[in-house]
Amino acid sequence: MRAALTWRDQAEHCIYDLAFKPDGTQLIIAAGNRLLVYDTSDGTLIQPLKGHKDTVYCVAYAKDGLWSPEQKSVSKHKASSKITCCSWTNDGQYLALGMFNGIVSIRNKNGEEKVKIERTGGVSSPIWSICWNPSRDERNDTLAVADWGQKLSFYQLSGKQIGKDRMLNFDPCCVSYFTKGEYILLGGSDKQVSLFTKDGVRLGTIGEQSSWVWTCKAKPDSNYVVIGCQDGTISFYQLIFSTVHGLYKDRYAYRDSMTDVIVQHLITEQKVRIKGRELVKKIAIYKNRLAIQMPEKILIYELYSDDSSDMYYRVKEKIVKKFECNLLVVCSDHIILCQEKRLQCLSFSGVKEREWLMESLIRYIKVIGGPPGREGLLVGLKNGQILKIFVDNVFAIVLLKQSTAVRCLDMSASRNKLAVVDENDTCLVYDIHTKELLFQEPNANSVAWNTQCEDMLCFSGGGYLNIKASNFPVHQQKLQGFVVGYNGSKIFCLHVFSMSAVEVPQSAPMYQYLERKMFKEAYQIACLGVTDADWKELAMEALEGLEFETAKKAFTRIRDLRYLELISSIEERKKHGENVNELFLADVYAYQGKFHEAAKLYKKSGHENLALDMYSDLRMFDYAKDFLRSGDPKDTKMLIKKQADWAKNINEPKAAVEMYLSAGEHMKAIEISGDHGWVDTLIEVARKLDKAEREPLLKCAFYFKKLDNPGYAAETYMKVGDLKALVHLYVETLRWEEAFALSEKHPEFKDDVYVPYAQWLAENDRFEEAQKAFHKAGRQSEAVRVLEQLTHNAVVESRFNDAAYYYWMLSMQCLDIAQENEQQKTEMLQKFHHFQHLAEVYHVYHYIQRYTEEPFSFHLPETLFNISRFLLHSLTKETPLGISKVNTLFALAKQSKALGAYKLARHAYDKLQGLQIPARFQKSIELGSLTIRSKPFHDSEELVPLCYRCSTNNPLLNNLGNVCINCRQPFVFSASSYEVLHLVEFYLEDGITDEEAVALIDLEAPRLNKRENKWQEMMNAQSLRLDDNADVIEDDDPFTAKLSFEQGGSEFVPVIVNRAVLQSLSRRDVLIKRWPKPLRWQYYRSLLPDASITMCPSCFQMFHTEDYELLVLQHNCCPFCRRRIDESNQ
Repeated sequence: MRAALTWRDQAEHCIYDLAFKPDGTQLIIAAGNRLLVYDTSDGTLIQPLKGHKDTVYCVAYAKDGLWSPEQKSVSKHKASSKITCCSWTNDGQYLALGMFNGIVSIRNKNGEEKVKIERTGGVSSPIWSICWNPSRDERNDTLAVADWGQKLSFYQLSGKQIGKDRMLNFDPCCVSYFTKGEYILLGGSDKQVSLFTKDGVRLGTIGEQSSWVWTCKAKPDSNYVVIGCQDGTISFYQLIFSTVHGLYKDRYAYRDSMTDVIVQHLITEQKVRIKGRELVKKIAIYKNRLAIQMPEKILIYELYSDDSSDMYYRVKEKIVKKFECNLLVVCSDHIILCQEKRLQCLSFSGVKEREWLMESLIRYIKVIGGPPGREGLLVGLKNGQILKIFVDNVFAIVLLKQSTAVRCLDMSASRNKLAVVDENDTCLVYDIHTKELLFQEPNANSVAWNTQCEDMLCFSGGGYLNIKASNFPVHQQKLQGFVVGYNGSKIFCLHVFSMSAVEVPQSAPMYQYLERKMFKEAYQIACLGVTDADWKELAMEALEGLEFETAKKAFTRIRDLRYLELISSIEERKKHGENVNELFLADVYAYQGKFHEAAKLYKKSGHENLALDMYSDLRMFDYAKDFLRSGDPKDTKMLIKKQADWAKNINEPKAAVEMYLSAGEHMKAIEISGDHGWVDTLIEVARKLDKAEREPLLKCAFYFKKLDNPGYAAETYMKVGDLKALVHLYVETLRWEEAFALSEKHPEFKDDVYVPYAQWLAENDRFEEAQKAFHKAGRQSEAVRVLEQLTHNAVVESRFNDAAYYYWMLSMQCLDIAQENEQQKTEMLQKFHHFQHLAEVYHVYHYIQRYTEEPFSFHLPETLFNISRFLLHSLTKETPLGISKVNTLFALAKQSKALGAYKLARHAYDKLQGLQIPARFQKSIELGSLTIRSKPFHDSEELVPLCYRCSTNNPLLNNLGNVCINCRQPFVFSASSYEVLHLVEFYLEDGITDEEAVALIDLEAPRLNKRENKWQEMMNAQSLRLDDNADVIEDDDPFTAKLSFEQGGSEFVPVIVNRAVLQSLSRRDVLIKRWPKPLRWQYYRSLLPDASITMCPSCFQMFHTEDYELLVLQHNCCPFCRRRIDESNQ
């Protein structure tokens, strides 16, 4: 720091106070009883003000008026001692008063004392000047106090002292802050003004005077200071703060607040502050070393670690000695002091090891690296001489001598070139070995080589940054300041007091290298920092120049996988011996979109097919045709095929079909036509194709089926001769007549027709037809399986009428299987009888279920009574799935009670008590159980069933089931009312066939009155025989002669008849169940011929004729087997 006198003036009286206008353009000075107004720019006295009659001791500029507009008068407050000075805080809320008795009083704006600071000196140390720090960046308000105890002190608003008192060794008369509060001005009896930091560290002297300094102030927002003295001298100084800094690569150290050092990492933008309490005079930095020179010592710092990003420094050595030097340099183990022409090398302990004396003044010095303890220095002299000095060598090496003085120096990374800026602002570049001047550039004030690229340097001057690569022209861009470093793409620039790292794209020099096809050098420049667009351009240029290594690196940088794959494929081809550069370049052009150039190169290298493929892939078919002209027809056909593929992809199917057909690609044309439903096109293609072209014809047939055109499909299958496919077509389209006709001609397709036909019938509830179809197809087991599943579903869904029907169908199916398969005969016959029984049970239970579930009954009570008894007698062994005993007993109990069968009703109610009864029946059953107790314990005689064979009255509840308790003859029931029918079953004598028996019955021979016919009991054979040889009795009918008798045994003895009896029977009295083989026919004799009975010819169920006719009229079919009345008897 140095002070330069700007102007001076002499007044007649002592200068007690002065003040600047807020904008700094005018200066008001209190001199005697006059005020003098000066122009601060040149010291011109603008005007004197003579309004005062006595000495003016204080002057100030008002910023917002003399007092508050709200106050009508000035408020006054008493003080304990004479007030010598005062100062307001920044916010105007508090006023500090300095007293003659050594006390500082801090008051609010109402005059109330808030803080009282009593100094140790007391009355002997009057407070002569105080001032609040005007900085608004400080956390707390700070008050500077100067007293005539020759001390400078600092206090907080609370009255707490900051730090210790600073001894001044003179009586201070004035203290004031710079506008931003960074410095303090202090003047007094020492006849000079001293500059202090805001913490009270003395930095230096500003203008020595010939008398006491009574006042000093800093011009607002500037480095100008004005001083007023006792003898009337007015001095105006400019303070010049020199930049104290040091730079090594990416670390920059500079002085801050005159006493601190900030080290800045220019790449990471990290900063670290090293606080000091003395003026920093010089700074030097090198690698992990930092040297700071202070007035009385030099501090050597080192980094904590070798990490390049480490920013923590610690003190390594301290040299307590005063040095005078112009320049300071630090090395690994030494410091270098420059004093005019002399260089001194000192160890860190302060011992001088070496000294060099130069011919002229040293203008520039720089460490250029080297081993620790043997570093090299680059020195530039005023006489133009440039030397290299090693710290361990007393001899300096002269590199070269030029005629002009040196201002700045730098050596290239490989130390082969030297750049010099001279006093004429010219940048000169020399070859160090040959001393040859390589080139020179004007308008330079500083220069720096790129540390990462040998051939690049930059220099600044005239507000421009100049970048020069090799011998190419200079690239310029605007830049304020001095270039001090160049690392990769970052240029370190010092502008005024701030150092910044400027990111500079290296595009210009890169393109300069590209123009000369110097791809490797261009890549090195690009690595320093260029845009993605520049990288792409470099990659493309290198690729076109067939410099694949550089191109690969550049494409990798921009992550262009497409071009990297191309380069990789070219390299593979080169490894396999391919070395046709035209072909490689053609591939490159094709990738770049230069298709015509690529085609020319393909043709030139003899690879026309590649050009054709390229045009085809790009859908440039017109160009491809032009390229082919009169070429190979195969190529033309292939091109049409590719064009058709393209037309298909861009959703032009019509055009694609035409092209595929012209190219002979029938399959693709058929697929497109089929997918779009163009039947006309398909049949046209199918009819044009030869029958030998089986695959496309079958494809046509497939699409005809899919598009619901079975006629065309059949035509196509006939053309191909694929009868099996034709059969499947008929089956899929349900064209059964054609399918049957085809299977008649070709029996091998019988299964293919009838099996799906039967399945279709079963799915459509046409089970009788399905049965026949399964029979024709020989798939009896499948028919049984389907019917069993349908039956089970019907039971689960409580469709008991359907279940009865399905079980009847199953029984008939089993009978067919038994008829055809001798091995399964026994098993199937057992199933037949079981399914017949289940069919009857479910048929009956259907009425019970309707009675219990539905609100209204469709049957007479007698019918329900008979049905319940029949069902109960049929469930003696096991209860089939879905049938409820509760429902059966409930229906029986109610109908028995209604018809007078009280005993049976009571039995039913008792049985119900032992079963789990649904909640909906609970109340009704409990009530019925109670009310039935009031009824007589017997059944109505009218309800008792009669056995028509032995005329025995049977109980209503029969433990034997549905047979007579006396003769064990099974009852035959009506399938509608379930009354016992007047039928007796009889059996044929051995040796009589069914056909013969029917023939004998049909004869109806007249009976002889004297015929010796007689019932004969043959106990040993347990049978009743109607024999011709028995005694002659007077009876017309052998059946009615001896049927009324008591059965002697417990076994059932059937009625067996011979030929004579058969011949005597009337045809209208006999009912025959004509079961198919292997079953025998069943014969029944009606004992009341006048009561007509009808038997269903299909299921052989018996009905009263009137009931049957009524049911047929209602349902148009048999209620049991659902045989329609219009069907012929089979």
